[in-house]
Amino acid sequence: MGIKVSARAMAIHQRALTLDTHLDTPASLAIPGWSIEEGHDVHTDYTQVDLPRMIKGGLDGGYWAIYTAQGPLDTAGLHKARDFALMRGMAIREMVLKDPAHFAFAYNAADAAPIARSGKRVVFMSMENAYPLGEDTSLLSTFYGMGVRLVGFAHFQNNQFADSSTDPKGEKWGGLSPLGIQLLAEMNRLGIIPDGSHSSDKVLDDLLRLSKAPAILSHSGCKAVFDHPRNIDDDHLRALAAKGGVIQINSYGAYLKNSKVSPERAAALKALFANRGEARMSKEARAEFLAKRAEIDRLYPDSDRATFEDFRAQLLHALKVVGPDHVGIGMDWDGGGGVAGLEDASQLPEITEILVEAGYSEADIDKIWSGNVLRVMAAVEAEAKREQAGG
Repeated sequence: MGIKVSARAMAIHQRALTLDTHLDTPASLAIPGWSIEEGHDVHTDYTQVDLPRMIKGGLDGGYWAIYTAQGPLDTAGLHKARDFALMRGMAIREMVLKDPAHFAFAYNAADAAPIARSGKRVVFMSMENAYPLGEDTSLLSTFYGMGVRLVGFAHFQNNQFADSSTDPKGEKWGGLSPLGIQLLAEMNRLGIIPDGSHSSDKVLDDLLRLSKAPAILSHSGCKAVFDHPRNIDDDHLRALAAKGGVIQINSYGAYLKNSKVSPERAAALKALFANRGEARMSKEARAEFLAKRAEIDRLYPDSDRATFEDFRAQLLHALKVVGPDHVGIGMDWDGGGGVAGLEDASQLPEITEILVEAGYSEADIDKIWSGNVLRVMAAVEAEAKREQAGG
């Protein structure tokens, strides 16, 4: 169970334009028989965002991610990743085109508020891991044309553009690669927000030094609260804010605390996920998969998982260090996010309750929920217009 949401916090939440900067929900679109328009239960099918839960949780929308797992850096691997990313992007577009009564594309910062006022969900598109772009940065313009407005450079491993914060081999480039520097310049030219989440601290240093527009961390946390490579220290947090950037606090448990998972649970989940491939499963096979996962939860419960309090500590620390002009929300729903007490999108008003309890004003809360990232987006758009005009 989460915390009780006061009437005041609920009213503020309902008035706010609420955007999450990292929705991995497009992965659910590939599951046979799964529909974004139907209500689902996180405890039975493990998904966290759908239209009914967005409505219940007052989530107006966000940045829907084209996520591609890191693969080989050879020609075959790059082509496979490119094709996968294009198809995932098309799946997002099909979601909107099939239900224009409930979803609408947003391409510019100014698009979000009118869409939300109309009662529709805001669909910005993002790319998590630039790996599918191969070695031709001009391919970024294709994804921009599709609607992508935010791009992260790397994921769990180093790639052709940047070092990852979590590659077990350590750094390869010492930040952005020469190709990564070209990619950043192309982002500035087109009007795409540079995203440093998953990339190393040295990549963030390069973004802050080289980008002509602010950068964000679309789903990250604070090392001062939990020292994990995916989180950033307070000095980097202040440097990000000094350049106009924003950290979007995530709820991925492994980045919030050092949870102890029993060997039995770890082994059972490893065996189950070894041949997962949910997008390739029949409905019957997926039902069997979910039943096995539920049985693992019953036999070996995750009793030491991160909690609502761990998420609260991250959010309030970031706000203490850089203030409400430089903090936002990027929960990592459907990509591993969610903690005990804050399980899916239906519970988002609890975050507003945290902010109300901490004494933040409604204006501050509006910034945290969307104002800050939209300010960054507007600055990115302005830089693109300047460059394209030859300025």
